[in-house]
Amino acid sequence: MRTDLFDFHLPEELIALRPVHPRDAARLLVVDAGAPEPLADKALTDLPQLLSPGDALVFNDTRVIPAALKGVRMRDGAFAQVAVTLIERLDDHHWQALARPAKRLEPGDRIQFGEGGNVCALGMLETTVEAKGADGEVTLSFDLSGPALHDAIEAQGAMPLPPYIATRRPADDQDRSDYQTTFAREEGAVAAPTAGLHFTDALMRALDACGISRHFVTLHVGPGTFLPVRSADTKGHKMHAEHGVIRADIAESLNAVKARGGKVVAVGTTSLRLLESAADATGVLKPFAGETDIFITPGYRFRVVDRLLTNFHLPRSTLFMLVAAFSGLETMKQAYAHAIQERYRFYSYGDACLLSPAARP
Repeated sequence: MRTDLFDFHLPEELIALRPVHPRDAARLLVVDAGAPEPLADKALTDLPQLLSPGDALVFNDTRVIPAALKGVRMRDGAFAQVAVTLIERLDDHHWQALARPAKRLEPGDRIQFGEGGNVCALGMLETTVEAKGADGEVTLSFDLSGPALHDAIEAQGAMPLPPYIATRRPADDQDRSDYQTTFAREEGAVAAPTAGLHFTDALMRALDACGISRHFVTLHVGPGTFLPVRSADTKGHKMHAEHGVIRADIAESLNAVKARGGKVVAVGTTSLRLLESAADATGVLKPFAGETDIFITPGYRFRVVDRLLTNFHLPRSTLFMLVAAFSGLETMKQAYAHAIQERYRFYSYGDACLLSPAARP
């Protein structure tokens, strides 16, 4: 499909730079083209009443690492400021990263991380650029390894906020809490599964009381989630692979939910993409441990997921294409137009919508 079909205008002031507090105070737009009221303005705290007993919520329990690092490149007595975002751990002391500006780096360069190059002994973090690839990718070999490297990254790194926030304000200590779900436990993401940011302990208890079960899968979200689709047609776009895990007991439980007539509700596009990657042609969910680069666009036939809770996404993004595939492109254009008119807050720290699938032929 043509990429420009997924374009829309968003007023800049609707981009949320901070989340609401408490987390579940966010607004919720319910989208169901087949309902008497196709668009309904609700709140996250209404979610237990919007689902049915026996339904299952599926959360992504990945934990975001403070992967954004600032430092000084050192080469033959010359210095330059650089920033890198760690994207994938390769082994005990090697990481794949994105560098800005990448033109300042060459293989063999040394980088010392820390504001202004001032790094305390406890947080000392230095690396060598081993290789340089396309689109700003570099391979870094750190002097530290194992737990020592982990602790140094925790000390020197900042939360890797999405570009539409990071270009307007720096990450701070508040983001270490805000940009992490309350149930995060499997470390490895460099972007948050943002639909999960809305959930509080109180909301979880309310869902439990209504007979709605919760299940956890893991997809380590990579920076590809923010990359624009540069090709004129969706067929020309390649998704970055991300590592995911669905345990056998989780797959079994969700298959049982479906067999009993309950709905599987994905919390976020990351949970949905992993579930759909692990389903066979008949819709049976299988255990999964590996990479997925599934790219969902209109025409895709969903196998497992019955409803989707998600935030509002970027124009022309793979995530807006996914929700258009799930609920229908025209339905989502109408929903986003309504959200803009009603001043919903957009993107990672914004409000959410609860989507039902489009009618299938």
